[in-house]
Amino acid sequence: MDFQPVSEHQSHRIIPDGCVDIVVNLLSPSSRKAAYVVGLATRSEILHFSEARSIFGIRIYSESARAILKFPLSAFMEHPVFLEEVWGLEGLYWVEEILNAKTTSDIIEIVEHKLCQKLTDSDMPTPSLVYQSMQLMYVYKGNLSVTNLADKVHFSERHLRRVFDREIGLSPKEMLGIVRFQSILQEFYRGGYSSLTDLALKYGYNDQSHFANTFTRYYGLPLKRLTKKG
Repeated sequence: MDFQPVSEHQSHRIIPDGCVDIVVNLLSPSSRKAAYVVGLATRSEILHFSEARSIFGIRIYSESARAILKFPLSAFMEHPVFLEEVWGLEGLYWVEEILNAKTTSDIIEIVEHKLCQKLTDSDMPTPSLVYQSMQLMYVYKGNLSVTNLADKVHFSERHLRRVFDREIGLSPKEMLGIVRFQSILQEFYRGGYSSLTDLALKYGYNDQSHFANTFTRYYGLPLKRLTKKG
């Protein structure tokens, strides 16, 4: 993303998507502070820019991030962590390569080569319970209770919550909510629904106000503001 300075501050909306990001500030004067890892978001956030920005982002699905980052995602929940603290000098040299690249295509080639190498060399596979649980969340588009999820993976709810808290940093209920929100958002933009009430019922919201409040929490704007009439 590129942001050029204008008379008024520019803003960019960040919404929860169940992914962890490696963000590289391409205009950073120092490679040590140019790249950082951002943990999972649980609420919408507005970033305001008053000067030029050029940012390259790498989005990684949560169930696969451990194999690349070498740490559980719970380690990145409190605040962004500089990539050098995660990968050491290897990360620093990689960021320098990115900052010295001439084109976006060059950056993508550098990034893909490194990530493929990380996956090949990884000795930290994703915990099978996390991976299996996340795949079920995607299949059911988040429209699943924690009790049903625990039954499907053949573990107790308590154990499932403990594993998610340790590895992901979020409860399975929170992650289900994010996956469901993203599924609703995709369908909303496709326009494949007759009314907001039908959309809410399809995704298990019997209470219209609960549906509206949940959407506002994740998106930062009321759902009706996004309709053609809103």
